[in-house]
Amino acid sequence: MFKLIKASFLGLISLAFVSSAFADITFVSWGGAYTMSQQKAYIDTWSKGSGVTVENYNGGLGEIKAQVEAGNVTWDVVDVLPDQAITGCDEGLFEKLDQSSWIDDAVVPPVSECIAPQIFWSYVAFYDPSAFPGKKPKNIKDFFNVKKFPGKRGIHTWANALIEMALVADGVKASKVYDVMNTPEGIDRAFAKLDTIKDHVVFWSAGSKPLELVSSGEVVMSLAYNGRVGAAILSEGKNFEYIWDAQVLEQEYLVVIKGGKNIAEAKEFVAHASTAESLALQAKYIPYGPMRKSSIGIIKKGEPYFHTGVNIMPHMPTTPKRLKKSIIADPFWWADNGAEVNERFGAWKGG
Repeated sequence: MFKLIKASFLGLISLAFVSSAFADITFVSWGGAYTMSQQKAYIDTWSKGSGVTVENYNGGLGEIKAQVEAGNVTWDVVDVLPDQAITGCDEGLFEKLDQSSWIDDAVVPPVSECIAPQIFWSYVAFYDPSAFPGKKPKNIKDFFNVKKFPGKRGIHTWANALIEMALVADGVKASKVYDVMNTPEGIDRAFAKLDTIKDHVVFWSAGSKPLELVSSGEVVMSLAYNGRVGAAILSEGKNFEYIWDAQVLEQEYLVVIKGGKNIAEAKEFVAHASTAESLALQAKYIPYGPMRKSSIGIIKKGEPYFHTGVNIMPHMPTTPKRLKKSIIADPFWWADNGAEVNERFGAWKGG
């Protein structure tokens, strides 16, 4: 009897150890206020949240591909852009996910079988009004007009959104941007417009950097993630103004890396993070638009919804008025053409 009890006891200890070990997953995202919002909305509310390790990265599939090809996958769940979701799924880097629980509630159809929905966010221009005592910039043409509004501009180190914004600044309607981008002449036109600010740019790659650049006065305007700007205004009292004109709306997804040691737990975490309640809760900490229709109702019903007790909807990138002047990013175009355009952009930066 003692041996049986001892064996059962040791078995329970072993099972508890295995369960604990499998609950240890690594979640990879972009850092700053965005990852903080995911921590509060997804991780802190998950029953196994204490077993989640968070790491930051700057996007792309390079590290993910290296881990999968080496058979040494240390990341479990990664926050990815849609073109990377498409490419990564096609190349077998991500697990296919059960989408039945949310597909009918999705604002837009899924771009691949490997994704769970998160948020809409945008690349948006912004500035500190104190940098402009007189007239203030109001549209994307002003961002590219260094004669009318002298000073440095902050731009990111990859081509997405810059190509689209450059074309709108050059006179293309937001709704026609991808028609123009489908021609070699259109891409040439975008780079010609980028040339007009080339001597006036400061590059950034980390999402927190444009806020620092504008706050310090190193640049007078910058492109940024709208949520970072909104969080700075709402949580820190920063005196920033958006230029919503020609914002480029992007989608954001969660994926599970193929070959990881904790696939079941990673999928469980993703299912929790993509519930309507979790997506709505994230908006309490950063003004991004959830990708589930029912999440919007939760937010509107709860207004004033932001964690400081103010309304969040005025800072959302997806209001009807803003959508009229927005560019909806085409992830399939970027999946097909992004490598070539980014290679040219890399040469443009260094040239």
